[in-house]
Parts: sequence; structure tokens; C-alpha cells
Amino acid sequence: MAEYSFIPITRDDLPMFRAWLAKPHIKGWWGTGGTEARLVEEDLDKDRVDMRLACCNGTPFAYIQDYNAHAFVAPQYADQPPDARAIDTFLGDPAFLGKGHGAGYIAARLHELRSHHPVILTDPDPQNTRAIAAYRRAGFRALDIRPCEDGDPVQIMRHP
Repeated sequence: MAEYSFIPITRDDLPMFRAWLAKPHIKGWWGTGGTEARLVEEDLDKDRVDMRLACCNGTPFAYIQDYNAHAFVAPQYADQPPDARAIDTFLGDPAFLGKGHGAGYIAARLHELRSHHPVILTDPDPQNTRAIAAYRRAGFRALDIRPCEDGDPVQIMRHP
């Protein structure tokens, strides 16, 4: 049985993070490895975003971050409560795809977050059916499709 844990990402993890972003199953949903790694590295010393590696039985295989939904320009969350938390994630290691780990680690992280945050949101691309399915299995429900800060449509999802 899978046991999920979450450890803070460090600068030493950035090469693995970049390699994951270069995988075909992630391209198009997240920015380039260099750009995203630079953004993560910039936020490592700040308290705005809680950035973690998701581990399955001790092996890192995914990235997940959470933050106050209103900490950044995010018009898609404008009508949500001021203490709402937003998450972004991707399953990096393709060996873990198609085995239920996406919903599993998301649900495990939600369990940890729910004790402090009554509302948790996410905003995948409406075309990213794999991510939307994992979020649904983890307990999210779709609200509607809205434009995000750059005008692109996103599927707003809320837990519970």
C-alpha cells in the first residue's frame, strides 16, 4: 500500500524538478523547466508558498505547492474566502502514472491542509483531463471555467 509523505523542496532537488518538467506528460501544462525552477528557487527563502516533493514510500515522485489564494494576482479566485488556500501540482516521475497515485497524494496532502484551511482551490487547464480527473478523485468539485491572470481559461475546482 502506498504511503505518501511531503518534504520541503531544496535547491539540491532542482535538477530532478527540471528533469520532471521536461517529461512529455507535463509539457504544455507547466512552464519550461528552467523558468519554473527559477521561480521555485526565488520562492525558497520566502514564506509565500509551501513547496514540497510528494514521496511514495520514501521515493520523491511529484511536486505540490500551496499558498493563500489571494497572495498573487489570481482573478479566478477573487470571489473565494480570504483564507482560501490554492494548490498546484504535477506528478513528475512517469513510472507512477496511471496507478492512482495522483489522486492518492493529492488527497493525502489535502488531509494535512484541511486542519488549517477550510477552503482549498485549484485551477487546472480545462484541457488537462488527467489532472481534472485526479482532482475529482481526491474530492474536488468543479465550479466553473474562468480566465486567470493572463486571460487563459482555467477550471476552478474547490475542496470540499
